Amino acid sequence: MDATTAPHHIPPEMPQYGEERHVFELMQNMLEQLLIYQPKDPIPFMITHLQQDNDNVPKIVILGPPASGKTTIAMWLCKHLSSNLLTMDNLMAQKFSSLAAVAREHYQKMKKLSNTLLVRLIQERLREEDCIRRGWILDGIPATREQALMIQTIGITPRHVIALSAPDTVLIERNLGKRIDPQTGEIYHTTFDWPPESEIQNRLVVPGGISELETAQKLLEYHRNIIRILPAYPKILKVINADQPCVDVFYQALTYVQTNHRSNAPFTPRVLLFGPMGSGKSLQAALLAQKYGLVNVHCGQLLKEAVAGESKFGELIQPYFQKEMAETLPTKDGASPVPFFPLAVAPKRDSHRCFCWAECSSSACYVPASRLQRAMKQSKRFCEV
Repeated sequence: MDATTAPHHIPPEMPQYGEERHVFELMQNMLEQLLIYQPKDPIPFMITHLQQDNDNVPKIVILGPPASGKTTIAMWLCKHLSSNLLTMDNLMAQKFSSLAAVAREHYQKMKKLSNTLLVRLIQERLREEDCIRRGWILDGIPATREQALMIQTIGITPRHVIALSAPDTVLIERNLGKRIDPQTGEIYHTTFDWPPESEIQNRLVVPGGISELETAQKLLEYHRNIIRILPAYPKILKVINADQPCVDVFYQALTYVQTNHRSNAPFTPRVLLFGPMGSGKSLQAALLAQKYGLVNVHCGQLLKEAVAGESKFGELIQPYFQKEMAETLPTKDGASPVPFFPLAVAPKRDSHRCFCWAECSSSACYVPASRLQRAMKQSKRFCEV
């Protein structure tokens, strides 16, 4: 789709359409689904896939050691994104699933689930309508490399993987104060997150397996497994420090899962540089244009060319070029002067107000001029003056 390298001429509308409609990503997703599921008749399969329209729903895996807060973060993300939380407990608790009943019976006898049974539970749950429409968040799964590879083999591919980390000493101390609300499943802490409602306080229970020795054993097993799990997700993994307030961890996780990974689709680069005078905007723009073959659009140069060309627009902005490029203007409230940079100017009839583009600390400034300046749509901040 790059007309500069292809041996034929491509109309500019074609790559623009493909980029705006995400055609490349659409075809890539359909190809992946065809190769994973290998349907006998690809056409109805692709029609069904397009009708589901779920390529952008959350598909998240959250990993972390005991007491790192992964379940709390997973629950908050689930509520914020209106998605489905999948844990080993709620997978086994499905009422109308014969496979879940087998899993519960197996767990009561063996005190653990086999990898095959766990993966089948996940696969069955992800086929349900709510997971197809609203996505899913896996909490603490996979727990071993074998589980990770089995999940990948059946075509379950997350878009974002978050791994929480914290020192073992912090995790052991944090785990001792852990409390659980049996009605809602919410997790609280005696020091860091104690509920203000007395009703909730009275029904909190101490979970099992939180002693110092038990926590240390779980941490040892986690560290042994996690170093073999993370290489399975090299390009979609983000490690977040969990030794900080839970709200900060949540917003870092939320910011990450709401970002789109860079695809291999051809695209037209569009870079907008901001910065004060002397910050090196022009130099960086020139370097970027030279390295990646971009067109360097310099606003100041455009204005100078307009003035030099003696056009009607150039006549309007010429008075501003006769003065200094940066004028110091008083503010209405008598605060410190605000630097003004006349970047784009245009007249507006029957009005004595204007907009100026300036990175200033004042919420209201004014320019003693009889004409208006055109507001730059892509500027960092507008000040109505």
